Amino acid sequence: MITEIFVGVGGILISLVNVYIWVIIISALLSFVNPDPYNPVVQFLNRVTSPAYAMVRKLMPTIFNGIDFAPLVIIIALQVVIVVLSSLLRGL
Repeated sequence: MITEIFVGVGGILISLVNVYIWVIIISALLSFVNPDPYNPVVQFLNRVTSPAYAMVRKLMPTIFNGIDFAPLVIIIALQVVIVVLSSLLRGL
């Protein structure tokens, strides 16, 4: 019974990580079109993604030739988290 609880919680965590990946993708795509900064959706995306971007930028330089690779680094790290969680859950 405990294993089913762990599998369920792990599935929820994987789903949340997938949603956050999509939030980062949408935020990165919106940065190309320079949206209205007073739009509530844009403000929400900035509030949700800015802490992750700041953490990655503090750990490593991510801006090369004017292109910020912080979203790409975060997405790759989150994909690794998904793979590790999935393999741990399959092992239960």
